[in-house]
Order: sequence, then structure tokens, then C-alpha cells
Amino acid sequence: MIQNWCHTGLRTCLLIIILATCNSVQADWIELVSGHKIQGDVLKENNKHLLVDIGIEVLRIPVEQVRSRTKSEPVADGKKMITKSKDKIYSVAELPVKSIKELARIYGEAVTLVQTPSGLGSGFIINDRGYCVTNYHVVEKETRIAVTIFHRTASGEFQRRQIKDVEIVALNPFFDLALLRIPRQKDVPFRTVYLAENDQQREGEEVFAIGNPLGLERSVSRGIVSTRNRNMQGIVYIQTTTQINPGNSGGPLFNSRGEVIGVTNMKLILGEGLGFAIPITYVKHFLDNRDAFAFDKTSPNTGYRYFDAPRRKTVDSVK
Repeated sequence: MIQNWCHTGLRTCLLIIILATCNSVQADWIELVSGHKIQGDVLKENNKHLLVDIGIEVLRIPVEQVRSRTKSEPVADGKKMITKSKDKIYSVAELPVKSIKELARIYGEAVTLVQTPSGLGSGFIINDRGYCVTNYHVVEKETRIAVTIFHRTASGEFQRRQIKDVEIVALNPFFDLALLRIPRQKDVPFRTVYLAENDQQREGEEVFAIGNPLGLERSVSRGIVSTRNRNMQGIVYIQTTTQINPGNSGGPLFNSRGEVIGVTNMKLILGEGLGFAIPITYVKHFLDNRDAFAFDKTSPNTGYRYFDAPRRKTVDSVK
């Protein structure tokens, strides 16, 4: 992938070349303020610029244009760079860009239908032990939960399987997140998704969602990131033009590499293309600290909510 990049101050045009087949064991990954990434060996650096060897050319990159610089394994074309959380409850990956059609085929089996006596929503499986993320409001005040998984057969068709006796592991009503555990299936392995490493997606980047809007199973919708930091009631959301409807709640929002960047949870009903998702940073914090949000059906404090503060009483002025 080659893209032109111009630094107007120096009037210097550089070729940004991401070499996915670099043979170095551990190269530098340099992310620019524009969002582009360069992989290569830093030959020289000072307080003004870096000299980076990308294999076929040496680039001179102004330090002011560098957002971050890390050492990591190169991502080969078609391969994944995967790291797991400390307790291996979820996996973080840096994946190659693919078409939405191909990504939906690969990760569609990891998206589930979550059903309760009061309604339905979506979810997605994050490991082979059956841990499934969804929204808190999908399972709020419910203990009888069933999850439907979709397994692709050898002929390419999907088979539905409803699994009951799903366990609630943790609830966070403030970030609208819930963690479920689906009983293992001997004959059907769980398909899983990868979480994005960070929340550095930019406005205008293509994203897509998979879910069950109005019960229409495995529906795929696409859009872009409208803004990545929409503040609503003290919580930052990803705003997207991806179509989100009742039933999408709890489903994954993917980037163009198939990494989950958020959990879809609401839309504005008086406008079109105004959907919102919980950023992956909040999701990983919830998963890493799930013991603090552990569900215990015998505890009266499980799933509690804060009451609104009482209004201040008005004091009549003394006449």
C-alpha cells in the first residue's frame, strides 16, 4: 500500500510505504499524526527528524509528525499479530484490511442473538470458553437468558442453535455492559472476535455492524465514524452512520480490519444515521475488572443504580 504524504512546512513529499512482508524480526512501528503507519528500522534520530529504512528507501520524517513509536512483530499479509489479556479472557489483534464481505463471513459466526422473556438483542463471543459481551439493558432485571449461535456448515449454510441456561458473569449498568457465559457445546466450537488494540479510529473511517435488528438475524450494516468522542451524559461514545435499530444492542462495531472497536447500544430516533457505540477502551476496562462488577443473584446490591440527587430546596427570602 503506497500513499503520498506532504509536509507543507518543509515542502517535502514522502512515500509512506507499509511493508507487510518485512523480514526483520522486530521492526519499529511509527504512527504519524495523520493516522498512517510506517514499518522500518530507525537509522538515526535527533530532536528534529527520524531517518527510517523501509527496505527500498530511507525516509526522513519530521519528529513533529510522529504520534507514537513502538517495537512489534511485523504483520504479514493475511496473518494476525495477536496478544491476549493477562487472564486470556479476550484477544487483541492487529489484522490486515479486508473487504466487509469477507470480514462478515469470517466473524459473523461470533455474533449471537441474546433473548430474554422481555426482549432480544445481540452479543459477540470473545473466547473459546463461551464468554459473550452484550449490553446491560439487554439483560437488565432478567436471569433467564438464552443465546442463539449460528454455525456455518460444510455446505456454507448457517444452522441456528439456541442455548439456554446462560450464566450472567458481570454487569456494569453505568457503561451499559454485560458479560455472559454460554455453556460449552461438544460438537460446535465457539467462533470468536478480536478486540482492537486501541481506540485510534478517525472520523470518516469505514466501519460496519453485525446484529439482529428487530429480530432480523445476522444483519450487516455499514457506515463511517462520524465522531469518535461524542459526549453524552458524561460518557464518550463513538458516533456512526452505521444503521442501528432495536435488536442491534450489544452487537459489535467492526473497523475495516475486522477488529471490534465498540459495542452498539443506542440511536437517536428523531434522525437517521445517528447511531452510537461504547468505545472498546471501556469494554476492555470492564472485562479486565469484571470481578468488581461480578453478578451474584443472592446479593441485593447486584445491578444497583444510583438515585438522582435530591433537588435543593428553595428558601423564601426574608421580608
